[in-house]
Amino acid sequence: MKMNYFVLGTNNIDASNKFYDALFEQTEFNQVMANERMTFWQGEDVDSAFAVAIPFDEAPATNGNGTMVGFSVGATDEVKRLYKKAIDLGGTCEGEPNQRGPRYSAYVRDLDKNKLVFSV
Repeated sequence: MKMNYFVLGTNNIDASNKFYDALFEQTEFNQVMANERMTFWQGEDVDSAFAVAIPFDEAPATNGNGTMVGFSVGATDEVKRLYKKAIDLGGTCEGEPNQRGPRYSAYVRDLDKNKLVFSV
């Protein structure tokens, strides 16, 4: 079994789209579908997708305590680049790039306070 997609809630689909379009612009993830409620980005492996969505129940989106989305990015320079890019786009630091156990990683929160990790 493998995970094929991950969806994060947002309260502002336009702001989220701008954040993730810019964050993913030098990666393999490309926006493949968008409507007024949800946007999908897909990697080269079509079974791998990431999305942001306004919740189906129309209640405000909230970030999950302990919830985190991890992106394996292939190189320490890419961890540093994506971390800096996320911060420059208005994200917040949850852990600067550093060696943590067997992985080199950096942690940020997006505009809706969803936690992301970039790692090698």
